[in-house]
Amino acid sequence: MTERIVLFLAKWRVWLGPILTVVFLVAAVWGWYSYTGQAVSVVIEGRPYQIHTRAASVGAVVEELDLPLTDADLIQPDPATRITPAQPITLTLARPITLQTDGQTRTLFTRQPTIAAFLTEAQIIVTPHDKILWDEQPASLQTRLHSAETDSPPTEKVTAGGFGLGGVSLRRAVQRARPQPVTLTLQRAVPVTLFDAGRAIRFFTTAATVQQALREQNINIFPEDRLAPGGDTSLGPEMRIFVERSIPVNLEVDGRVVNARTLKKTVGQFLVEQGIALMGQDYTVPDTARPLSVGDVVRVVRVDEILDITQKNLPFETNWVPDEQMALDTQTVRQHGHNGLQKTRTRIRYENGQEVWREVEDEWLHTEPETRIIAYGTKINVQTTDTEHGPIEYWRKISMLITPYSAATSGKEPDHPRYGITRSGLPAGYGKVAVDPKVIPLMTELYIPGYGPGLAADTGGLVLGKHVDLGYDEDQPLPNLYEWRDVYVLTPIPPPGEIRYVLPNWPQR
Repeated sequence: MTERIVLFLAKWRVWLGPILTVVFLVAAVWGWYSYTGQAVSVVIEGRPYQIHTRAASVGAVVEELDLPLTDADLIQPDPATRITPAQPITLTLARPITLQTDGQTRTLFTRQPTIAAFLTEAQIIVTPHDKILWDEQPASLQTRLHSAETDSPPTEKVTAGGFGLGGVSLRRAVQRARPQPVTLTLQRAVPVTLFDAGRAIRFFTTAATVQQALREQNINIFPEDRLAPGGDTSLGPEMRIFVERSIPVNLEVDGRVVNARTLKKTVGQFLVEQGIALMGQDYTVPDTARPLSVGDVVRVVRVDEILDITQKNLPFETNWVPDEQMALDTQTVRQHGHNGLQKTRTRIRYENGQEVWREVEDEWLHTEPETRIIAYGTKINVQTTDTEHGPIEYWRKISMLITPYSAATSGKEPDHPRYGITRSGLPAGYGKVAVDPKVIPLMTELYIPGYGPGLAADTGGLVLGKHVDLGYDEDQPLPNLYEWRDVYVLTPIPPPGEIRYVLPNWPQR
């Protein structure tokens, strides 16, 4: 390892002498140049830089430094001035501005403080209605071209050394210190005349299209309005714009409300525009021929007329026919009978689903009812039967509901003058029964199995039809009875006018 190091040092010893000689000569020349030149301060946009130069005048120094300056930049003092260490050279740099106006684009350099001064310098005439854009942002003639915000020195530190290196550094310093370039756009305003609702409105605008110009003037155009030329038309000088205004109209149709605008003149034309068709007897309020006015409400009335056929049953009648050949309490249907049918035709009118009137147009008997005929027996056969009380003779046997009662359960208080007195005037008690006199006449003698003979002497509010209430003495406990038994109606047979041949069918088992 040691041998390799020794060989490396021996190899480079041959080149080390010439290299040190060149470095020494360069340092000597630079020192001589610095010693024989003079120090000068160059101030670029307020920032000083020290250089050494052998040039005699300000112009010579600037030329020697080869700085990227323009004709609009300011060099102070005058370039012919001889330099002295006490006199700094001051450079005030112009701002590059890209000017877009009248269809042309050009780049100018200026040290003017405001846009107004710059445009005057560039011989550009501005009218009060023209629009100025500074990097696409609105600006005015008073907008300053130089400000602390836009013209602050660069934050990167730039230093200058001697003549050679210093020249390179100062070129970079000038490039960095020059104010930032901006784009200044001048949009020319053109005169436009708007004819709106009979009024002529003249204004100036920098908008590109008709629609943009109207929006700029806060002139609202509804989609239903008629605009000529169209909104996308490019604007030109002395352009004439015509607006035909639509009117607001409310439409009520098919259960909905439509807030619309229209240029149509009549109700009918408006409905066609809205795609609303009138069918049959449909109509509108107001009428379709009426001219439209602002704020009108057009109501479409849908009309439906229907013929309604209704039918009503006509109940048939029942005729009871006595038959002497048929046994008592027997019946037979000789004609079943059926209901009739009556039909009615009615015209009904609906408007928007609501009935407004109806009228009967015709009424006819479709089917006549047919009477039901029932024959009932009137033939009475007297019969006898043995009972626990001996044989009895009866002319009718009826199945009836049996219940018990006494004076105490008759519904009268003991101090009532009719307490314990039956409907017939007889005292209540055992052997006296209550009946429906329409079924069994009062004072008819009966025989009730399990009870014995009974006299139909009383009635009751709840004793109806085929029902017999068996009387008991007050000192007897009432049996728990609610059952059906055959009740025998004993002879003699009453006169035919007192016999109820057709018994009611209540109560039922």
